[in-house]
Amino acid sequence: MQPKSSIVHLPVYQPGKSIEEVKRELGLERIIKLASNENPFGCSDKAKQAIQQEIENASLYPDGAAVALTEAVAKYLDVQPNQVIFGAGSDEIILMICRAFLVPGDEHIVADQTFPQYKHNADIEGAVTVEIPLLDGTHDLEAMLAAVNERTKIVWICNPNNPTGTIISQAELERFMERVPAHVLVVLDEAYCEYVMDDSFPDSMKLISQYKNVISLRTFSKIYGLASLRIGYGIGHADVIHLINQVREPFNTTRFAQAAALAAVQDQAFIADCREKNAAGIKYIEQQFERLQLKSFPAHGNFIMVDVGRPAVDMFDALLRRGIITRAGHKKYPNHLRITVGSQEQNEAMIQALESALEEDKVTS
Repeated sequence: MQPKSSIVHLPVYQPGKSIEEVKRELGLERIIKLASNENPFGCSDKAKQAIQQEIENASLYPDGAAVALTEAVAKYLDVQPNQVIFGAGSDEIILMICRAFLVPGDEHIVADQTFPQYKHNADIEGAVTVEIPLLDGTHDLEAMLAAVNERTKIVWICNPNNPTGTIISQAELERFMERVPAHVLVVLDEAYCEYVMDDSFPDSMKLISQYKNVISLRTFSKIYGLASLRIGYGIGHADVIHLINQVREPFNTTRFAQAAALAAVQDQAFIADCREKNAAGIKYIEQQFERLQLKSFPAHGNFIMVDVGRPAVDMFDALLRRGIITRAGHKKYPNHLRITVGSQEQNEAMIQALESALEEDKVTS
């Protein structure tokens, strides 16, 4: 068998370690997973009820167009239903964008440390990746703009950026959009946007109304707490959404996901509560990092990236032995851990474990 030449050397995505895996490996009873940016407060009770009610329809195919959910999200965001498309997580929207717009030899522009699925899916289509170094952990929009040429099809902007957690502002993004050529699709991956408390954060719906070549990606996996159901969406100009819809697989989201997401988007009180608790968690963790003399990037999502001052893989292992799962292995930041903001109890346990690991390292080094 001969696979596509573009996939032969592709790495397989490595998710964070699961709780069950760590329990088996280390024989620990209590594990706190702070590696995958999941919502420690779960999901809305209304979403749980919707899932239970949908069990009766498990033998039926879902609505392929997700009409009810599309109308609800469009109403919430004040856009038209034909501006919204759903996928099996926002990951699938990324896949569909690459399938719809990229052919071998096209170029796309990404930050050198960001969500890896942009490059992964573009590689599959045979596109050329142009990586632009982050500037103080943030997208360098000027350098990205300078890299645009006639072969450029897509620019990816993860905002807040995963894994650094930094944001670009409305003013910065507006200046960028004023100058980027109309043939370049600008993808704003806003998976963590509901967590942002900074007033300078861009209003992507406003930009979408001004520019045909902007699309925003969002998800129900993060603050909505529906990660296991795999449902996300894109918002853009109707013509762009139509093109992406042409490569969408039929029935690509499940009945359970649609029902839960519909209930979840109508429970904004739950979202507001999660946002406030997350902000309090960030404040606590940043204060503790300052006490421990550790530097971290400004956190705007539900995670924080911290420089532990030594190889992060070693600190990852030390925390793992203490029952705390974090995320290491960031190629441009070998001394940084990405840590999900948990509940207050989880955050306190993480800090206690981190302090213990740091003390152990001092003794053994």
